[in-house]
Amino acid sequence: MALLLEHEFKPLPADKQIETLPFLEAVAHLPPFFDCLGTPIVYSPVKADLTGNIKKIRAVYDSNPAKFKTLQNILEVERELHGSAWPKTGATLALMWLKRGLKFMLVLLQSISDGERDEEHPNLIRVNALKAYEIALKKYHGWMLQKLFTGSVYALPYKSDLLKALEKGKEVKEEESIEKIHQFLTRVTPILDAIYEMYTKMNAELSYKA
Repeated sequence: MALLLEHEFKPLPADKQIETLPFLEAVAHLPPFFDCLGTPIVYSPVKADLTGNIKKIRAVYDSNPAKFKTLQNILEVERELHGSAWPKTGATLALMWLKRGLKFMLVLLQSISDGERDEEHPNLIRVNALKAYEIALKKYHGWMLQKLFTGSVYALPYKSDLLKALEKGKEVKEEESIEKIHQFLTRVTPILDAIYEMYTKMNAELSYKA
């Protein structure tokens, strides 16, 4: 899976302290995933949001790499720095939305990897995309955005075309592509779960609608 595996994520350490720079360098390769979904009116903004949030976190990290060595450091320092405005500010807010975009991506890929599908239309990925949207993004979107997203599933590519796009146009057997997706998920899911856990523990999760 050329697009997903071209830059490896570091394994999650036992203490779940995620180093900021390796995380940002790995995740910076993922926004093009949303180009593979077509429907630019819906997924181009998601890609732009992902890219913008990565840049915001990188700018904070670059301002003091020692102070912001881990993602947890970022939340801890910004909590002290911004007071009552936190967590709806700075890199804390950017990472909050970044993890949601990544969650959508991972749930969609996990659903495909697990073989979930519409039995009458097995080459469509509507079922997978709707599941991902319900879990990762829907509750943070207002009515108009929800309508836009749920309508967009009818313009999604076929599963075979998505897998080919993820292989950057190379013809690969579906089983091989699914195995590569599984490899990617095995590496990234524990990291994303740890970020969600960190936000819960630090009471940094916000539920306002975009």
